[in-house]
Amino acid sequence: MTKVEMSEVIILAKKESGMSWEEIAQKVGLSSVFLTSACLGQNSLKPESASKLVEILKLGSDVEKTLIECPYKSWEFTIPQDPLIYRLYEVVGVYGGTMKEIIHEKFGDGIMSAIDFSLDIDKEENPLGDRVVITMNGKFLPYKAW
Repeated sequence: MTKVEMSEVIILAKKESGMSWEEIAQKVGLSSVFLTSACLGQNSLKPESASKLVEILKLGSDVEKTLIECPYKSWEFTIPQDPLIYRLYEVVGVYGGTMKEIIHEKFGDGIMSAIDFSLDIDKEENPLGDRVVITMNGKFLPYKAW
């Protein structure tokens, strides 16, 4: 089973279960963002987490094995067409240089880890329109000179 096939099976089972990603993640014991990413094929799960997920969604051992496999992380290099993903792409396009400048000013020359990293997505209720709050938290990795 490929990661794409696995994702399709998981998404169908999730729909049939009526549970949200948050509810499933709480039962598995992981963050909803990380669990969803693994279910979409961009991360892998430890065997115990994969086993819990498969049990919760009543899936087969083929899904469990694929969840545990290390993914080949890739994405399209074309401009995304989905409006939500496009807006995030736009944020990086507009503010990426600014983020880089401020990170370098505060930390020095380096990057933010996407491995030692967490991502949280919250909803902030606001009378003028609810707000999406995205928090990225990554370890700073300085470039070394040799």
